Amino acid sequence: MADPTLLDKVHDLSDLELAALICLVAQEHCIIDTEPDALDDLVQELELVASTVFGVTHAVIDCSEHTSLDDFAHAILSVEATPTRSNSPVRTRQDYFLHSPAFGPISRSPVTDSFGDNKTIANVIIAKNLDEAPRQVQIQALELMRTKRIYTRTSVQNAPKRFLFIALLAGGEGPRLTKHLNDYMFISHFHDPEDGFPNLEDIYDDGSSISSVVKKSPSQEPDVTSDARISAADIEHLTELSRHTTVSVEVKQYQQNIISFLRLHRAVAGGISAPATKHFDKLARCLAPLHDLSYATPSLVSLAARKIYLHRVQIAKPEKERSMQWGSDLDAVATLLEGIGAEDVIEDVLGTAGAETPL
Repeated sequence: MADPTLLDKVHDLSDLELAALICLVAQEHCIIDTEPDALDDLVQELELVASTVFGVTHAVIDCSEHTSLDDFAHAILSVEATPTRSNSPVRTRQDYFLHSPAFGPISRSPVTDSFGDNKTIANVIIAKNLDEAPRQVQIQALELMRTKRIYTRTSVQNAPKRFLFIALLAGGEGPRLTKHLNDYMFISHFHDPEDGFPNLEDIYDDGSSISSVVKKSPSQEPDVTSDARISAADIEHLTELSRHTTVSVEVKQYQQNIISFLRLHRAVAGGISAPATKHFDKLARCLAPLHDLSYATPSLVSLAARKIYLHRVQIAKPEKERSMQWGSDLDAVATLLEGIGAEDVIEDVLGTAGAETPL
């Protein structure tokens, strides 16, 4: 069982902090979605989560259709042994990468290459608007997550042991990344701006607007401190507990029933893959120690399903809906599927018409 003091700290976490903790415990990566107008504030909040809650380094890359592989490789590195950052060819944390209006190819000088030798991959990478990046950049991100290394022109950079890649998206629903990258992401979470940004609010509790945080200078950035609220030892302890979580036969059957119902749902065209099944089981196990349990319960399985499949479920087009093979009317099917999203499908499967919950 987890230490009561650790559980108290976990229960005090915000939704974003908890999402990051779950991914660090599972050693996986996530998608965080929000409203377009709140995207910059959310980036600032996640930076504070990395530095103050977990005490790790972080880097931000602002992706666009013009982002190149070199841009991506430079942006994910954090300064390790460099006295100043004023002449740095890249900008991390508050100085968003690719912030200039022109997106020309990067000129690689010997100075730039030698600078890269003094850098290391940050613990937390926040990829803003990753869905807008070119396909090759998204593939590079997937390769980084899978191999935990990236190749520069002069060296091979390895990711740290505690490594979290956050794809930060704005608006939309369902799969928006390339197929394999989307399937590799562990969980997805939507942060409602009305839920606030507690770390930003703590810093600017004198009444200053949150927008002022975005414009602050790099000298005002919070440094990585040793007094993190959730330490590396805490994360390792939770990881070890999750590996020993017990899943009964009845709960496992309930989990498999949910997967079957999702695959057979008439509004689903795909996305219920084998990697998703592995992530489903892993998340249910990771949630147990956070609730002071040594076993997975049906409610934890239901919670895991909502986080695992939200970004994976692909909604069928009316002309591709299964009943069209047996003569259904296209207009009737289109009316039936109108307005249905991934969340609606998941709630339908978890509801009374879906998989029966073991009692």
